[in-house]
Amino acid sequence: MPGSITARSPARAEVIVRRLGLVEYEPTWRAMQRFTDERDASTRDEIWLLEHPPVFTLGLAGKLEHVLAPGDIPVIQTDRGGQVTYHGPGQLVVYPLLDLKRRGLGVRELVMALEDAVIGYAAALGIEARSRRDAPGVYVDGRKLASVGLRIRRGASYHGIALNVNMDLEPFGRINPCGYAGLEITQLAALGGPRSVADAARELEAHLLRTLQPS
Repeated sequence: MPGSITARSPARAEVIVRRLGLVEYEPTWRAMQRFTDERDASTRDEIWLLEHPPVFTLGLAGKLEHVLAPGDIPVIQTDRGGQVTYHGPGQLVVYPLLDLKRRGLGVRELVMALEDAVIGYAAALGIEARSRRDAPGVYVDGRKLASVGLRIRRGASYHGIALNVNMDLEPFGRINPCGYAGLEITQLAALGGPRSVADAARELEAHLLRTLQPS
């Protein structure tokens, strides 16, 4: 994508990590689709780290009844799994564009790998976080810290996980997050973690490269 910064991890040189900054949701989604449709066996896997301007997104199973009062924030129907969530500045969004067969991952294993990366990062910050089998994502004391929604096409993944770092949480009150009425949301800054998305991206990267490495 124009304006991207590419960095390669010396530990997993076949993964390209792109730090894209603040980018609009729909063009980024379409870029992920194109990347997935055009990739072949020689295409290197990529991880995109970025933020989005305010937007509500509905997954394939998403129901508009869970969008309570969007106001001036756009609502976009997407092709990922899951219900409705919110993206906005101060949230770190991670899009893993991976060949799942190459990495020995099934869909459930990929979800767990993304959750484990966030859980491991939170632990390094002294925050006890955990996942739930009945509701994908990462939670701290029952409050949601990170949301997961994926799409698998042609054996490859896109969409991913969104980690709340230091954002305005008010828009989450305009929806039933992930389809759950009254679900409380939290973020790293409120838990003693970093306030900078750039810092969180840099620190989370090592955990992602570890949990997503080929088995």
